[in-house]
Amino acid sequence: MIKGYTWGFFSGTGGFTTTEAEKSMEYLASLGLNWICIPVNCFQEAFYSLNVFSLFGRTQTDEEVRFAIRKAKSLGLKVCLKPMVDCLDRSWRARINFPSENGDYWKAWFASYTRFMLHYARLAESEKCEMLCTGCEMAGMDSQASYCRRLIEDVRKVYTGTIMHNINHGDEFRFPWLTDVDIIGISAYYPVSEPGDNSLDTMRRKWAEHRERVKKCSEHFGKPVMFAEIGVRNERGCTMYPWDFRNRPETPSDEQEQADFYRSAMETMWDEPYFRGFFWWDWKAVLPPPEKAHENRDFTIYGKAAEAVLKEWYTTR
Repeated sequence: MIKGYTWGFFSGTGGFTTTEAEKSMEYLASLGLNWICIPVNCFQEAFYSLNVFSLFGRTQTDEEVRFAIRKAKSLGLKVCLKPMVDCLDRSWRARINFPSENGDYWKAWFASYTRFMLHYARLAESEKCEMLCTGCEMAGMDSQASYCRRLIEDVRKVYTGTIMHNINHGDEFRFPWLTDVDIIGISAYYPVSEPGDNSLDTMRRKWAEHRERVKKCSEHFGKPVMFAEIGVRNERGCTMYPWDFRNRPETPSDEQEQADFYRSAMETMWDEPYFRGFFWWDWKAVLPPPEKAHENRDFTIYGKAAEAVLKEWYTTR
């Protein structure tokens, strides 16, 4: 079982190597983790751009990535390296797409993306990372089966660890080339409550329905599945739309709803034989003062009720 968490997303240049970042990872590891997912942030200008690039000030340097990996390993954690592309025009990366009638666009984009991924595949190999994520929520890219198969083939030439590819919930049966990876990762932002009913029993019932879809995904591709991203904010009602990152100041905070989301997900999936585990979203590289933790309404569970739930499951199971 991968008892993991994603750490340090959007930390920016210099964000991984501070004393605060080390303390953040140490605290996270103390919750019972055996894995950590370390994202690296790279960019393209817009959803229709053809070049993926690192950006000074926002992309972690290779030295910083190596520092974070080595820190994680010193804490006894296995590492998934997750290079991620975001669009500077704020388009969701799933929207990266090009007209199908002109194959030159996809050819140029995949040439750039492959260079990007092979750079980090070599870094992951040299640092003995146990897992590499080759893409995250990129439905446009994932629809290009022949290019994706070639990407995985090229990655395997330089990286010998486990290859995981992260699709979005709702895309569990769309991409036939997923037979080429080792683990299918799902961004499991499944809605698990209803208007006026965010009870734990309702969440359990909803998760049981989603579990059947996840099981069928595993059977369809003949591959194990994990939740490569999963989480919810501590804002009342968020379990109806866990993917939503927007703060609604007029809506009250609700740490119990967030904690129940964690509990119901782990209760439902933990013992499934095809299921490999969790990379919860997301733990900050810089934590607020403990007395301020409850004021945070983001996905992080630091200092919130869900932290105790995670620690219970990760340290006793």
